[in-house]
Amino acid sequence: MNRLSLETLRDLPAAVSKPAYDPAQVSTGVVHFGPGAFHRGHQAAYFDSVLASDPRWGIAAVSLRSPGTVEALAAQDGLYTLAILDREPSMRVIGAHREWIGPGGGAKVAALLATPQVRIVTSTVTEKGYCLAGDGTLDMSHPDIVADLAGGEPRSFVGWLVQGLAARRAAGGDPFMVLCCDNLSGNGRKLRAATIALAERRDADLAKWIADTAAFPDTMVDSITPASDDALYAQVAAELGVEDRATVQREAFTQWVIGPYQFADGPDLAAAGATLTSDVGGYERAKLRILNGLHSSLAYLGLALGLETVADAMGEPALAAFAERLALQDIVPALDPVAGLDHAGYTQAVLNRFRNPAIRHLLSQIAWDGSQKLPYRLLDTTAAAIRAGRPVERLAVPVAAWMHFIARRAAEGVAITDPLAGPLTEAAAGASPAQLAERLFAFDSVFRQEIAGNASFRAAVTGAVQALAERRIETLLAR
Repeated sequence: MNRLSLETLRDLPAAVSKPAYDPAQVSTGVVHFGPGAFHRGHQAAYFDSVLASDPRWGIAAVSLRSPGTVEALAAQDGLYTLAILDREPSMRVIGAHREWIGPGGGAKVAALLATPQVRIVTSTVTEKGYCLAGDGTLDMSHPDIVADLAGGEPRSFVGWLVQGLAARRAAGGDPFMVLCCDNLSGNGRKLRAATIALAERRDADLAKWIADTAAFPDTMVDSITPASDDALYAQVAAELGVEDRATVQREAFTQWVIGPYQFADGPDLAAAGATLTSDVGGYERAKLRILNGLHSSLAYLGLALGLETVADAMGEPALAAFAERLALQDIVPALDPVAGLDHAGYTQAVLNRFRNPAIRHLLSQIAWDGSQKLPYRLLDTTAAAIRAGRPVERLAVPVAAWMHFIARRAAEGVAITDPLAGPLTEAAAGASPAQLAERLFAFDSVFRQEIAGNASFRAAVTGAVQALAERRIETLLAR
């Protein structure tokens, strides 16, 4: 079967949306680091919409450590299919990527970052790619940062930013704007501080120039984007009549929230659907506590019920009703108002998204890294409830379900995916429900003292762990 390409593009079925512009007329205005599935399903789709009226914002996809994605893009002239899997599925070919750079392409990346027409650098390198220490500042002992300080081609994303901005300053040009896209709170501010910190080690005047001129707006991104698999490749090939090994899938819902910035004559991302706001943090907290908090709750409680996907969990009436009560009666009251955001309406939209049967979002995958996720997804809400004197019994249930999950995996000899996997498994081994709660509450990186020291919450969690061990989950869900 032929591959998707500029040559085969014109022969695709009429039902498949094609780029509303001539890819040959597009110039590169964006350099993106980390062109994985989320970027291709999210930011690239926004820029693809912008290109219909403004051809300056083509994307150069950079993946200097992994060749798979850029090789797939190269084989297809940068084209790929975005499969929207929802109640009304659709197929859309994205043509926003006009350059693709893999391992060994550092010289080309350096040249692009120095080019005046490149005015935006975006990234989906995940939080680990920023090389930050536990306090959110640049980790100067990180091996990649140590290598960057020694000179030569950058190893870290922050190193590339510093090198690119140094080249712009040396040429007397303007800096590029940096739009990082990840789940890190205050991401733009933290990346800005890390970039300035690394620049200071190189040139104090460069660091000041970056601080004075470069924009690093905070952002928030959201869209459920499951990994591509053979079933998706087969489905897309059947609908397009050509093979596409770079295809990605996501739900219909997508959100890109961008904080204030000054950028003359930039792309009209708002017209493409992005939300521009002065309160990214408010949107971020709503997502973390409502969407992500419910995700984790459904994962651990759904796994306790023997379920497989988020849609399966929402298909259980008692669990779906519990999730809705948890959101509206416990999570939303702990959130401050945000201009332009209706928390109750957002909650209903999230629950409807979770019911989408076309997206197979595995509970087992959502359950990964619970020790890192729970503090932000559920325990911040718990702390707010404690301070306000509100009940915490319902919030205790998903936390207990996480503890029960750890205990079950330990008893079954199944490894968990978590940075604290070893200590958590050791703590859970052979523990009674009361011992399990006591031992896991001792992990102060998960439970800060305000929570671990609250007698009401500890008692509620311990009781819920006991109920889960006795298979009385229906009683818990009725709360």
